[in-house]
Amino acid sequence: MDPITNPYSPGAGTPPYELAGRDELRNSLNITITRIMRGKPAKSMLLVGLRGVGKTVLLEQMSRDAEIGGSHIIFIEAPENRSLPALISPQLRLALLKLSRLEKSKDAAIRALKALAGFAKSLKITYSDIEVGFDHDPEAGLADNGDLEADLTALMIEVGKTAKDAGTALVLFIDELQYVKQEQFAALITALHRCAQLKLPVTLVGAGLPQLRGLAGNSKSYAERLFNYPEVGALDDSSATEAIVEPAKAEKVDYEEDAVIEIINRTKGYPYFIQEWGSHTWDVAKQSPITKNDVLAATELTIAAMDESFFRVRFDRLTPNEKQYIHAMATLGAGPHRSGDIADLMKKKSSDVAPVRNSLIKKGMVWAPNHGDTAFTVPLFNEFILRIMR
Repeated sequence: MDPITNPYSPGAGTPPYELAGRDELRNSLNITITRIMRGKPAKSMLLVGLRGVGKTVLLEQMSRDAEIGGSHIIFIEAPENRSLPALISPQLRLALLKLSRLEKSKDAAIRALKALAGFAKSLKITYSDIEVGFDHDPEAGLADNGDLEADLTALMIEVGKTAKDAGTALVLFIDELQYVKQEQFAALITALHRCAQLKLPVTLVGAGLPQLRGLAGNSKSYAERLFNYPEVGALDDSSATEAIVEPAKAEKVDYEEDAVIEIINRTKGYPYFIQEWGSHTWDVAKQSPITKNDVLAATELTIAAMDESFFRVRFDRLTPNEKQYIHAMATLGAGPHRSGDIADLMKKKSSDVAPVRNSLIKKGMVWAPNHGDTAFTVPLFNEFILRIMR
C-alpha cells in the first residue's frame, strides 16, 4: 500500500475524507440560518462532546457550509488566557469591512465600525489584550460605556442591522468555548438574546466540552431557551463503517468485514481514533483487501502514536497531584466515578482533593456529568494512564 495515497487524516481538527454521521447537525444549522435571514426565531447552537469526537472538524465544515450559503462568518478558537473582546474584535472588523463594500449595507457597516471603535477603546483598560485597527472614529455614546455586557450588546445590534441590510446573516463560530470566562460568556449571551428579540440575523455556533452546558446555564438563567445543545459523540456502527471504508474505496482499496469490525471495536466509534487506526492499518497492509490481521498488526503502532501525541500532550500539562488524582480515577475504570470513591482510593478526604479536582476541570481534563461525579473528557484516557503510570 502506497503511504503517499494514505487517505486518513489523524490530525487535530484535520478534515477527514468522509465526515460521516454529521449530516443532521449540518442540516439543522442550515435551517437556523435560513430562518433568521427571514426574520423568524431560531436558537443558537452549542455543540458539546468529549475530546476526539470531531467537534472542531464539524465546526469547520459548518462554517464552510454557512459561507457557501451566503452567510458572513466569524471563526474563533478560544484559548485559555485570551479575553472574548480581544478574540472577537478583529474578526468583527473584517466582517464589517466586507459588508461595507456592499452599497445596500455600506452606511450600516460604517456605523457598526464606529461602534467597534468605541467598544475597543472603552474596554482597553479592562481587557488590555484588545488589538484591533480603527477604520472610523468612534461615535460618542455608541458601545462606549466601558461595561462589557452593555457595550457588546450595542455593538452586536449594529452588526445585526448591517447583516440585515445586506440580506445576509452573521454566524459566529467559536471553538473551545468552555475557556471563555463566565462573565464574558454572559455578556455574549445577553447580546445574542437582544439580537434575537430584535429579529436580527445573528447566531452563534459554539463547540466545547460537556461542561459547556453548565457554564451557559450559570452565566444566564435563560440560556437554556436561547441555545440547542446537540451532543457530538462516537459514531454508530453504520457511520463508523462509512468513515473507515469510504476513504479507502476512493483509492480503490477494500476492507474485509472482520477488519472493519475490529477497528470499530478498538476505537469504540470515536472519529479521531478511527483516523489513527485507519492510517496505521493502511501503512501496514500489503494489498487490498485490508484484513483483520492487518488491523491487529497496526494496533501496537497506533496505540504508541496516540500515547505520544493525543494523550501525552494532555498528560504533560498536569501537576504531580493532578496525576495522582487521575491515576486513582483510571484505576477505578472508565467512569464516571463518585468523587468520594476517588478520594477513598487516594486515602484522603474529599475536601482535601477538591482543589485538585477543580483544577482538572478548569484544564478541561475531567468534568462533572452529575453532582459529585467525575469523568474524563478524553475517551480511553483511563487506559493510557494505566499504561504510562504502572
